[in-house]
Amino acid sequence: QVQLVEYGGDLVQPGGSLRLSCVASGIDISTYSMSWYRQAPGKEREPVAYISNYGDITNYATSVKGRFTISRDTSKNTVYLQMNSLKPEDTAVYVCCARHSEAYWGQGTQVTVSS
Repeated sequence: QVQLVEYGGDLVQPGGSLRLSCVASGIDISTYSMSWYRQAPGKEREPVAYISNYGDITNYATSVKGRFTISRDTSKNTVYLQMNSLKPEDTAVYVCCARHSEAYWGQGTQVTVSS
């Protein structure tokens, strides 16, 4: 059974930082491309960051480039999203996705950026 479980969401002030974790079980993330998506209230889910199955290619949404960093630790089967210089518009549920020939999704973790 494949499970993706996200951790690390919290309430943070503008300008602050958070690190999200996505722990995978039932798959080997080194054979999957991994992505973070987010969905804000009333908006569609949007891609935020991507890391290839080899870990050598990363891509970011324009809105987060230079502030967010995606990484992975294959020994822990975990993907991370380091988020710096957070803005109120980053408020959303952040969801992890693993893709190979199929896609698996986590349940998400809430990130709220507010003073």
